Amino acid sequence: MSLLSVLGITACGGGSDNKNESPDDPPSTLPFGLTQRPQNLSCVAPLRPVQDVSVELERVFPALQFELPVSLQQAPNDVSRWFVLEQISGLIKQFENRVDTTRASVFLDLSDRVYNDDYESGLLGMAFHPAFPDKPYVYLSYTRQGAPLVSYISRFRSADGGLTLDASSEQVLLTLDQPSIVHQGGQLSFGPDGYLYIGFGDGGHAGFIGANASADPFGHGQNTETLFSSLLRIDVDNGQPYAIPADNPFVAGGGRPEIFAWGLRNPWRWSFDRATGRLWLGDVGEYNREEINLVERGGNYGWSIREGSSCYPPEQQQCPQQDLINPFFEYDHADGCAVIGGFVYRGESIAALQGQYVFGDFCSGEVWRLAGDASGQPVKHSLIQGGFLLSAFAEDQTGELYVLNWEEGAIFRLRAQQTTIENTFPQLLSATGCVDPTDPRQPAAGLIPYQVNAPFWSDGATKQRWLALPEATTIQIDSAGDWLFPPGAVLMKNFELAGELIETRLLVRHQDGGWSGYSYAWREDGSDADYVPGGSIRRWQGQDWIYPSSSQCLRCHTTASKVVLGPETAQLNGDLRYPDSGISANQLLTLDHIGLFAQPLSGRAEDYPALADPADSTASLAQRARAYLHSNCAQCHQPAGPTRLDMDLRYTTALADTGICDGLPQTSALGIENARIVAPGAPERSVLLSRINRRDLYRMPPVGSKQVDSAGVALLDAWITQLTDCQSF
Repeated sequence: MSLLSVLGITACGGGSDNKNESPDDPPSTLPFGLTQRPQNLSCVAPLRPVQDVSVELERVFPALQFELPVSLQQAPNDVSRWFVLEQISGLIKQFENRVDTTRASVFLDLSDRVYNDDYESGLLGMAFHPAFPDKPYVYLSYTRQGAPLVSYISRFRSADGGLTLDASSEQVLLTLDQPSIVHQGGQLSFGPDGYLYIGFGDGGHAGFIGANASADPFGHGQNTETLFSSLLRIDVDNGQPYAIPADNPFVAGGGRPEIFAWGLRNPWRWSFDRATGRLWLGDVGEYNREEINLVERGGNYGWSIREGSSCYPPEQQQCPQQDLINPFFEYDHADGCAVIGGFVYRGESIAALQGQYVFGDFCSGEVWRLAGDASGQPVKHSLIQGGFLLSAFAEDQTGELYVLNWEEGAIFRLRAQQTTIENTFPQLLSATGCVDPTDPRQPAAGLIPYQVNAPFWSDGATKQRWLALPEATTIQIDSAGDWLFPPGAVLMKNFELAGELIETRLLVRHQDGGWSGYSYAWREDGSDADYVPGGSIRRWQGQDWIYPSSSQCLRCHTTASKVVLGPETAQLNGDLRYPDSGISANQLLTLDHIGLFAQPLSGRAEDYPALADPADSTASLAQRARAYLHSNCAQCHQPAGPTRLDMDLRYTTALADTGICDGLPQTSALGIENARIVAPGAPERSVLLSRINRRDLYRMPPVGSKQVDSAGVALLDAWITQLTDCQSF
């Protein structure tokens, strides 16, 4: 039996929350719900909202592409070349600093020793000696295979005046046996004092040692007798293999003499302000808080007593506070999940950004600046709304900033907006062109309704959905059945609670190719809906309703899932009653008939996959549960998704290959004895079920929901109960 037949490939109906279908007269059944493509004269992606500091990302060196880049640097006093670290390959590549450069060469090949089985290890950091190439040394941080990993801090020498590095010249400065596959830290950099600074994470892995494991299972956060959870400072110009600076905090005892500061969870990226010498550090958080720290000698930044400024674990109301340094700034996981430390901007091309700290988030891809409010407290302001997995920032010799796209291997430069743009972004839903301006409750004439087979849980709201394409454009369908929409496309969704419109949400692909989501909150009188620029929470009919910000939209609409979640082949392979024609017909065949696809479909609807409706009791438990996980979880939990976990919850992945069946928890086991992500036959031992059945800091999904999906929990409970092994679908 094929996997697709197990999935129940039939032209199945839509999910239970769909409202496009009229309940009136019995539908007539014809092959197509629409006879022709409606003309779309008004609903196209608007210009992005204008920010106070108007910047944009410019793709630079477009002929070059790298494999999972994590660092971009120039050598001291040399603007002629750039150097890129490829995390997995173990290669350092170099290329000429010219806009038309087409080739990168190998500066150092460590593929014979760099080991990676998780995206937090590999070739992680590089620092040129400040006197390079006169002192021809480069220092690297990378992992080798061990039990399970060993972190190496090594020096390599150039024998040809700085043109390349000699792989055989490695001198190991220090090693650190890693107890798990995460939180290696990895950055190293020379400070203005000439010393080498090295960052290490806690080496922790929540759930790594069973049900009672904390997120710091080895107790490294506050243990100064180990190099974990610390920023080190060593003198590589004296001593063998290094000396200890005389003013390091534990030089006279009480801890490892290399330690400069501690209490850090995973200091992935950090930098020195070239104007002041201050050290700005992004410390990646656990469940709730991401930190920006101003690091001081001898500073204790609190992990794992605290996460950010809050006690940890989160259910602990009180914790020791004495001698702990608060973050300079922190944000919660509504805006991301892994802070990427950046730089204080000291360039000349963006005058309005001068002196402000620029940083981002790996998961949301958003780039922010920190500026003081009227009371002097730091506030983050969006610069770039995101759309890709951001691994690192870079600074050139003139202080201009660059951004690395980890997944696609591209380099971008931050620059001032090249044209003066009037802020024409529609503040009212009626002004978007996507609704009837005389009755904003109705879609504009050019929109096409659709419904999905397995709807995403939206706190009990029912939904209506439409899509709009610019004239003469089409949708590409890739080999996985994901739909690739053209620039200018708009997807619109109405949310109703108890029959009242509460929100209309637009997901648009701008003309630059980037995606953004925009929320409009309906007025109580139903006359119109107002744009909600930064996200909001509103009390509505006895529950809190979340209006997501643009960056929060992209937490779920991930690049791994091609951003668009609902419109995909398996979701739209089902019938819809089209309101304009009154005809009930298969959506795939209808959209194909009106020429919406770049390549016409071949075959019948039943030749294509179709997700089951999780509420359809005629489908099998496996079909319904896997459809639920696909629509509610797989947008993040799939290869290249923005999580730190090795899971693939797409419905096409066999259960044994998903990483969840009988799998050990990859984060906290939540106090469950003998826990598994999914324990066949034992829902009480299944962490996945527990996470979906809660709305505290351990919840899933981590953003966008305040209400537990009781029907979804019951479905997954029943599915897990009847599982006997991991070989079924």
